[in-house]
Amino acid sequence: MRAIFEDRGKQYTVQEGDVIAIDLVEGDDKSIEFDKVLLLSEKDDVKIGTPYLAGAKVKVSVVKDTRDDKVLVFKFKNTRNYIRTKGHKQPYTMIKVESITA
Repeated sequence: MRAIFEDRGKQYTVQEGDVIAIDLVEGDDKSIEFDKVLLLSEKDDVKIGTPYLAGAKVKVSVVKDTRDDKVLVFKFKNTRNYIRTKGHKQPYTMIKVESITA
């Protein structure tokens, strides 16, 4: 079974057993339940919400909180003697999809 769910303005396509990265989830929750499910599909049976499916849920467990690779932001202005370099590591949460219910 596949599902598309929404979390804080972003949509994710998942199957049971998938491990995906989402924006950082604050708190010590080991289990999260998403109820904003947009689409469920199982072989030829497709259910589409308007905008969400009533009663559909995606249950996930938190694998770990981590940060992405460093991205360097470099600014340079030739005639002004201006050089700035900054780094940024985006935090995110790895989750594993445990079950999808309709």
